[in-house]
Amino acid sequence: MVTVGEQAPQFTVPKAGGATYDDIGPLSLSEALEAGPVVLAFYPAAFTSGCTEEMCTFRDHYDDFAALDATVYGVSVDLPFAQNVWIREHDLGFPMLSDWDHELVDSYDVALESGHGMELAERSVFVVDESGTVVYRWVRDGENPDFETLVADVRAAVETET
Repeated sequence: MVTVGEQAPQFTVPKAGGATYDDIGPLSLSEALEAGPVVLAFYPAAFTSGCTEEMCTFRDHYDDFAALDATVYGVSVDLPFAQNVWIREHDLGFPMLSDWDHELVDSYDVALESGHGMELAERSVFVVDESGTVVYRWVRDGENPDFETLVADVRAAVETET
């Protein structure tokens, strides 16, 4: 289990940028950290109500993160093509990382069995500072949180580190 104070597991995964259906390119954590702190917001599945609400809340507060030089990435096991459609459908305005091979959910220990024989991402958030250290970790326990409160807590964690 990845905890606060540990080095974040490194990765390179497809990044869905959302500009077009095939707006896809690789992104490594080390590359992302060059621009500042990184927020990894894991969600179970695109096009579902709770996940849409969560990512739209991050969208609505994206400028708050940008003001702190932090970059938010949604992370799910969805294929990047589907993520691109979802980004455009909800004007999310920030990239999604496709963990289709489950590298991130396994290495960050946030795999969730769906009950349909599929492994999804547990709703969770990690903030990684520029040195690659996890400085904030939240994993859903029970029902979905109030997303406004969750995003405010994540922003506060980023602000503390900048």
